[in-house]
Amino acid sequence: MDERLCLLTVHAHPDDESSKGAGTVARYHQEGIQTVLVCATGGEEGEILNPAMDRPEVRARIHEVRQEELARAAKVIGYDEVVMLGYRDSGMAGTPANEDPRCFARAPLEEAVGRLVAEIRRTRPQVVVTYSDDQSGYPHPDHLRVHDISVVAFEAASDPAAYPDAGPPWQPLKLYYTVWSRTRIVQLHETFLELGLESPFDNSWFEDRPSQEERITTIIDVTEWADVRPNALLAHATQVDPTSKFWFGLPPEVARSIHPYDDYCLARSLVGTFDGEDDLFGGVRDTVIRH
Repeated sequence: MDERLCLLTVHAHPDDESSKGAGTVARYHQEGIQTVLVCATGGEEGEILNPAMDRPEVRARIHEVRQEELARAAKVIGYDEVVMLGYRDSGMAGTPANEDPRCFARAPLEEAVGRLVAEIRRTRPQVVVTYSDDQSGYPHPDHLRVHDISVVAFEAASDPAAYPDAGPPWQPLKLYYTVWSRTRIVQLHETFLELGLESPFDNSWFEDRPSQEERITTIIDVTEWADVRPNALLAHATQVDPTSKFWFGLPPEVARSIHPYDDYCLARSLVGTFDGEDDLFGGVRDTVIRH
C-alpha cells in the first residue's frame, strides 16, 4: 500500500463537484489527504442559468468559460488536481447533443473505462466516490455513464490483464455513492415555511423522487466547511444564479445549521464495513499504516 492517502471523486460536469460532497473534499484536503477530481465532460450543453452571464461573448466560448469556472471552484473546495476525461457533454436524452458521437454517453464503454483506469492507477486513491446505481430522480445520461464506468474501473484498475498500457495495477479499497438525504430536503423545506418564505421544494421533491435514505451508510460531518459548497457553486457563474432560492433562499447563518452533513452509500469495501460510519477512510488508515 502507498502510505499517502488519496481521495478520487468522479463527476459528470463542471459544477457537479460543487453540489455533491464539496464539504467532504474540503475536510479531507485540510487533513492533508490528496484530493483528485475526475470530470467526464466539459459541460458544453449546460444552460446559462444566471441572467447576468447570458451574454453573446459568454455563449460563444461556453466550453472555455466552464473550464475557468471549474478551476475556480476546485480551488475553493481544495482539490489538489483536476483531470478532464475529455468527452463532450451529452445533454439530456432525446436532444441533438445526445446523438453527437463525441459525447460521453456515446463513447464506447471500454474506452471510457480505460481512461478512468489510467487515472486511478496514476493517482492511486484508496477511496473513490461516484454516482449511485439508482438515479431515477435525475437520469441524466452523463450521470448514468459516470456510475457505469466507475464501477467497472474500480475493479479493472487492479487487474494486470486489463488495460495493460494504462499503468501499473492499483486496487482502491472503498467505493462510495453520493446520496442526497430526504431528511435534509425536509429540513430545508420546513425551515423556509417557518421563516415565512416560499420554499423551492414543491411536492415533486417528496412524491415523485424516490428516497434513498435507507441506503445511507456513511455520514460525514462538514459543519466547519459549511460555506464551501455555496462559495464553490458561486464560482460557476453561468450555472448558478446568486439569487436562486434553491441554493441561496435561506439566510447563510440559518442554512449552515441545517443538516451539515454529506451522506454516502458504501458500495464496495475491501477493508470491512462499519455501522454508523463517519469517515470515508474508516478501515483504510489502519491498512495503510500496517503496510
